[in-house]
Order: sequence, then C-alpha cells, then structure tokens
Amino acid sequence: MQKVKKFIISFNGQEGSGKSTIATLVATRLNWPRYYMGQIFRDMAREKGLDLVEFRKVCDNDPNFDKHVDDYVIKLSKEQDKFIIESRTAWHFIPDSVKIYLKVEPYVAAERILKSMSVAQNRNNEDNNLSTIKNIKGSLLRRRKEDSERYFSLYGIWQDDEKNYDLIVDTTDLTIEEVFLRVMNFIESKKNG
Repeated sequence: MQKVKKFIISFNGQEGSGKSTIATLVATRLNWPRYYMGQIFRDMAREKGLDLVEFRKVCDNDPNFDKHVDDYVIKLSKEQDKFIIESRTAWHFIPDSVKIYLKVEPYVAAERILKSMSVAQNRNNEDNNLSTIKNIKGSLLRRRKEDSERYFSLYGIWQDDEKNYDLIVDTTDLTIEEVFLRVMNFIESKKNG
C-alpha cells in the first residue's frame, strides 16, 4: 500500500491580514483539519486568569509556554499527513510545509480589526483602549515587535522575515476572494508539482 504524501500548509502573518479567514477557507476547500495555535495561547491565558497582554509578559519570562505549543506543532507534523496550521513558528518547526505569509499595512489592519470588533469584544480584548484606529495600530505594532523579539530570543528566528516563506501575499488592497484565489492557486501548483 502506497503511503499518503505529506502535505502540510502553515500560515503566519500580521494581525488583520486575513490569515485566519484564509486558513479557514483553505481548510474548508480541501476538507482538511485546521489547527489554530493562537487559541491554545488564549486558553492557557484564561486558565491562568490572565488576558493576553499579561500572559505575553509571563511568556517572556517563562519559555515553557511557547515550548508547550511548539511541541504540539511538532507532534501534529509527525502524526498527520495533511492539515492546515496557523502558527507564528510552524514554518520553522515544520520546514517541509508549504509556508504562506500574509501581510497588511498597519493602518488597514487596524481599520479591519476595529470594523470586526463588537462592543463586547472590545471590552474583553487583550489590550485596553482599543476603540480607535490609532490605538489599535499602536497595539498591533507593539505586539508584533514583542512577539518577534521573543521568538528571536527563544529560537534565533525572525518570524516576519519574508525569506522564510514560499508565498507572501500583501492583502492591503485585496478582497478576501482575491487573496483566497491567489493562495489556492499557489497550493494547487504545489500539490501538482
């Protein structure tokens, strides 16, 4: 019996770039499981009674939380042949994955996030005062910098370095449909290539 060819798609990208939406659409189209590592961090923060800002500070001082998530990423790649994963570091821990990175201009990201937030989400968000585009943009840039520094400190990698990825899509001026089409065309070329 022929072994199923391994085909893992790892997504990373900037907040507000549409990566979760696109990863979900791709998983639905391919009928493959999707794993979202950000949810694991949120669950760990909730278990500790912390919001994400507080929990990130804990993670800065205790790499075991990152290691827990990264070990899970590695375990998935050994146990499953086909899946979609959203993770800051999956491209690094699953080097043979198809690595996709979505980026977006910070102002546009902030607009998208503000538009998608409900009043309840805003009250319970990971950062206070996220009711203006300016505040959201500042929070995004601060978070991106902190995350990048943490992953460099832990692993010596820069998660936003575009040379780490097979496909980079700037979603700033694109619709979800346009981004999805570009990503699916690229995935199909990899599957058939």
